[in-house]
Amino acid sequence: MIAEQKDKQRINDEITAKEVRLISSEGEQLGVVSLKEALEISIKDGLDLVEVSPGAKPPVCRVMDYGKFLYHKEKKAREAKKKQKVVEIKELKFGPKIGDHDYSYRIKRMREFLEKGDKVKVTIRFRGREIAHKELGYQLMDRIYENIKDLGSGEKKIKFEGRNMRMLITPASKK
Repeated sequence: MIAEQKDKQRINDEITAKEVRLISSEGEQLGVVSLKEALEISIKDGLDLVEVSPGAKPPVCRVMDYGKFLYHKEKKAREAKKKQKVVEIKELKFGPKIGDHDYSYRIKRMREFLEKGDKVKVTIRFRGREIAHKELGYQLMDRIYENIKDLGSGEKKIKFEGRNMRMLITPASKK
């Protein structure tokens, strides 16, 4: 609720100060005037009186079209949101005894994900008695890392969680 009050400016009759520093619709300083006089000026121009800086002494108010102001503010927020890149984490699962074709296909997919800018979580699942040969998992992780080191780097060290070995690979920064 406090965040809402911070974003919302007071307009016209909502302004409580007795005196305000007034800025005209063209942007020129009109000085410190009474609230009543400022409201009369805004009504005469057919616009709204908007409290721009409520913390100042006296508060700064501007004569403007409030609806148009909100529209442009919202438009800027939408444009900023469009430019954001959402990073996803894709997961690829391997087994310690993976075949050559399966391995090459997964490496190809991993390269696509990293080129797109997504992070990749590599998981090696050990089933049954495979857990006794953890060295095969470490060798496979090294082989995977060697194949993609031009596109990304290991963000975290290799972790063992139960019967799974995991590593997170982040895309290399594009400079």
